[in-house]
Amino acid sequence: MRFLRALGSAFSVPSLLLALLFLAVSLTPSLVPRGPIVQGVLGGVMMALGYLTGRILELIWQAADLPHLTGRAAAIGTAFSTAVVLAVLGWSFFASFQWQNDLRMRMGMELAEQSHWLRVILLVIVLFAVLYILGTAVGLLFKLVRAGLYRVMPPRRANVLGVLIVALAFFILTRDSLVPSVWAFLDESYETAQDLFGDAPPAPTEPRLAGSPASVIRWDEMGQPGRDFVLKGPDAAAITAFTGEDALDPIRVYVGRANGETARARAQLALEELLRLDAFDREILIVASPTGTGWLDPGSHDPLEYMHGGDIATVAVQYSYLQSPLALIFETQTGLDQASETVKTIHDYWKTLPPDDRPRLYIHGLSLGAWSSMYATNLFRLVNDGIDGALWAGPPFPSAFWNYVQNNRNEGSPWVLPEVEDGSLVRYASHVTDGSEGAPWGSMRLMFLQYPSDAIVFYDPFSLWRRPVWMREPPGDGVSPNMRFVPIVTQFQLALDMALATTAPAGYGHAYYSQDYIEPWVQVTAPEGWTQDDTERLKAHCDTGFQNGCNNG
Repeated sequence: MRFLRALGSAFSVPSLLLALLFLAVSLTPSLVPRGPIVQGVLGGVMMALGYLTGRILELIWQAADLPHLTGRAAAIGTAFSTAVVLAVLGWSFFASFQWQNDLRMRMGMELAEQSHWLRVILLVIVLFAVLYILGTAVGLLFKLVRAGLYRVMPPRRANVLGVLIVALAFFILTRDSLVPSVWAFLDESYETAQDLFGDAPPAPTEPRLAGSPASVIRWDEMGQPGRDFVLKGPDAAAITAFTGEDALDPIRVYVGRANGETARARAQLALEELLRLDAFDREILIVASPTGTGWLDPGSHDPLEYMHGGDIATVAVQYSYLQSPLALIFETQTGLDQASETVKTIHDYWKTLPPDDRPRLYIHGLSLGAWSSMYATNLFRLVNDGIDGALWAGPPFPSAFWNYVQNNRNEGSPWVLPEVEDGSLVRYASHVTDGSEGAPWGSMRLMFLQYPSDAIVFYDPFSLWRRPVWMREPPGDGVSPNMRFVPIVTQFQLALDMALATTAPAGYGHAYYSQDYIEPWVQVTAPEGWTQDDTERLKAHCDTGFQNGCNNG
């Protein structure tokens, strides 16, 4: 009964009105379309956050002993405020259906069902109620603890100690379920994504393949992402069938995290395998950094092997088993260290070869792979016998080099697709821009591939209180013109967009795919005798789906 009385007595109408305003604003569109479950969760959380904000403001107001309305004036003010808030909320629900469908049409998705918002409303009510009850329970626990402490110490000290005791109790109650669940998820990710050791399929028998009996890389330690990369690319026959000319079998080298104890050991193993396969005799050498799980996008690598007739070698070294968001949190430095060792080891050997008798060297990465490979491609490697170029797709927002280039864009060029000087060194490509515009390329070619609707690229941690640069400009491809900046709310929307970035259709969000890689690769690697007709044929040959390559026969 005491708990039920606490639920009613603690309820605040002004805070509820602020919560409803937070809910109304959360219905505005962001970068990725939201289904009813996602929208309902966002709305419920934002409503609870708005209510909590209101309660905090009320407590501060009371502590400062500021005046407040009473009697008839309070009743009129409450009625007027309620009418305004309900009108805003009703309009937001009505307009948000159109906002979501407008965004879906821009991305070529099916329109939302009419029952969409009924499910949203039900989920918001349930989630807010659950969070309100939990908050009330925590508040009641604090009052009970504080009341006990009042008997033995002054009120101010009791208040501080009461907060600490409740926080400690909350941690103890959750650690036995929350922490084991997180680690269980990580363990499951490790087991299912890698299929290491006894779960590995039979090793290839062809000596030309990494992981074969002739290889210095153990197949059972390579991991599933590496085995897929080694086995599933186009071979010489597939390339010849497409080009009509004799082709070579592309060289693909992959070193799994379990293949070596340290980043340096794994990098050395990669170099040994490249030397075994005579990779430095090829025309093109790509040093690629994988994503968190070790995955490499076939939509990027397959087209490149077709356009160079298989006369290409690609090497990658794994640094994590975790999904990219988890790797970003738990293994950020691990990825940077591995990419640095890999690039340094291969670049140092490559520099010893005669400039006229060595492959052209390029750096590549997607997502966290873009971040780590940019970090590894430092100033000394760009200036002192530098690489020939790089293609970085979907670079995460913390990437230092990406931020440096973005902030040095030409005045007036948009944040989502900047222009840098005359375009002879750095260019940008997207779903609608192929990176071919600019002055003739110099000796080094750097290309960024990024979609304006990709929150992993354009998330801004300062959007908690400040409008991101790109929201001050006309919306880019796939971005709703109805998107509005609201402090606090925009931060949560963009954070949710990051989590959902790969669920967007191909060509939007963080769903990069083969057609959008092809022209940037042509610009960066300049395949001999390649024409625009070849580009269009290769685009037609490649799959259009996200995470699909071009090895479709």
